[in-house]
Amino acid sequence: MREVLEELLGWWHQDRPSAMATVVATWQSAPRPAGASMLVGPDGEAVGSVSGGCVEGAVYELGQQVIADGVPVLQRYGVSDDDAFAVGLTCGGILDVLVQRVDPLTFPELGQVADDVRGGRPVAVCTIIEHVDPALVGGRLVVRAEDDPEPLTGHLVSERATDAVADDARGLLAAGRTETLTYGPDGERRGEGMRVFVASYAPKPRMLVFGAIDFAAAVARIGSFLGYRVTVCDARPVFATATRFPDADEVVVRWPHQYLQEEAEAGRIDQRAVLAVLTHDPKFDVPLLEVALRLDVAYVGAMGSRRTHDDRVKRLQEAGLDDASLARLSSPIGLDLGARTPEETAVSIAAEIVQLQWGGRGSRLAELAGPIHHVAPLATQSSPQLSP
Repeated sequence: MREVLEELLGWWHQDRPSAMATVVATWQSAPRPAGASMLVGPDGEAVGSVSGGCVEGAVYELGQQVIADGVPVLQRYGVSDDDAFAVGLTCGGILDVLVQRVDPLTFPELGQVADDVRGGRPVAVCTIIEHVDPALVGGRLVVRAEDDPEPLTGHLVSERATDAVADDARGLLAAGRTETLTYGPDGERRGEGMRVFVASYAPKPRMLVFGAIDFAAAVARIGSFLGYRVTVCDARPVFATATRFPDADEVVVRWPHQYLQEEAEAGRIDQRAVLAVLTHDPKFDVPLLEVALRLDVAYVGAMGSRRTHDDRVKRLQEAGLDDASLARLSSPIGLDLGARTPEETAVSIAAEIVQLQWGGRGSRLAELAGPIHHVAPLATQSSPQLSP
């Protein structure tokens, strides 16, 4: 919903009903992830996408129906046996799409949710997409942190169901993950009969780039493009300036290891964070990596030649880091793309981050067989792209 929020909110404020179609589950090579949304506007507008063009025509017609009758619909799309180009996915994937009417009556919480998303405050929207009692489909619970002034808005089936979903949603929200969960009809942890789509709207994950060099400017640019909140940090004020790094959200003049330690202690570094150490200077990167490799983050990469890498590892071992910690270090940083320029190197680094996040192999797709899309390992399901 995040990608179509402004259009949706505009119609909502005008009390003009629209339809929102949301991908709630995918299998095989579905082209868009869970959380991708498409709107059908009150004047017939189409905004956003659920499949990159494969089934949008069918979803559009279903959206017009839902605007008219107000009844939410869960529709599964796969390959059409007769004509895959008509209403099926030509890629061979399968996706479930929930289509629901949106107006102030059916979604009274939208204004508050939009404020949370804009303000960078974590919020999850939990929607019943399937239930043994069809009348309960579309029921919604909005979940925030437990210490929030309004931690829960709405209600699902029963107190037990509300508590179970809220507890699970907070876990997903902490990791920035969007998923469909299955419960018993009354919220039982074991059983079937109710499926709930939890859309997590977490703040952007962080990318911390250490070393105010030309390569850092290119990495900051591609990090911003990928949806990260980018920080560039360097101890040298003459180099660490906002002018040199216009794509960074912030530029910090601090000793890198001190800054990272303080950010971690303040709770501003989570499992989704990625760290790129580009200084390749022992006085900066060794103390920094001592801190970084002890943190629970998604990625730590360090630039340098193989000789620099060997010297760095020796120094880190002398500092007390064990083999398991050192194994988490991506060094030399990036994938083997033959990159030379700062921009090409930034692509190499970004490609490695994506590969590790989704469990890819880094090989040419033309030389492989089997599914194109990978299922992310549970430990790394924290991409910005998982947050709709």
